[in-house]
Amino acid sequence: MTTVLIADDQPLQRFGFRMLLESQDDMTVLEEAANGTEAVRKAAELRPDVVLMDVRMPGLDGIEATRRITASGDRTRVLILTTFDLDEYAYAGLRAGASGFLVKDAQPEDLLSGIRAVASGDAVVAPGLTRRLLDAYVHHLPAGSSASSSMSSPPDPRLAALTDREREILTVIGKGWTNTEIAERLHLAESTVKTHVGRVLAKTGSRDRVQAVICAYETGLVRP
Repeated sequence: MTTVLIADDQPLQRFGFRMLLESQDDMTVLEEAANGTEAVRKAAELRPDVVLMDVRMPGLDGIEATRRITASGDRTRVLILTTFDLDEYAYAGLRAGASGFLVKDAQPEDLLSGIRAVASGDAVVAPGLTRRLLDAYVHHLPAGSSASSSMSSPPDPRLAALTDREREILTVIGKGWTNTEIAERLHLAESTVKTHVGRVLAKTGSRDRVQAVICAYETGLVRP
């Protein structure tokens, strides 16, 4: 059973999400929050699998709430939902530690599959945002990052423990390949791919695939 906390300042929006989620046999809504402060407090108390997080809320916004929830070290993952299909929200939310970003006009089945994916440790980004987000990401990197520095710079320590195969897997994760695509293109069993991905996440300190993508860009393995 996947447990969910809904954080949105609009009661009708929260009601709609609750109705959809509770129609599923494998999901339950633990609580609702009307602002970021409530979301942080209730996430700490209830430790849900997933927080559905709105961006624009009074007081503490969804980006800062996401940052505080993920910084706590709990297993709770955040899926950001917003009306606004804007890159800066996606970038800020993912950098804050969110495991996914969807716009509120997504189809119900996309939201449900997104929650399931995030709960299982996968990453979700609205398809129309993915390439723009990743290409724009490089421009937010600090001047001294590996992605913007010369080839003579020392290797990023996050890559030091990776085998050649794991480095290859991180590179294609950064390019947005799914496990199925990795298996097909690299001629590997999907179970083997999952094992490699798990090791890459652990060795690079990435919470999930979104953070692994960010790592691939920051270390210069992937460039726009």
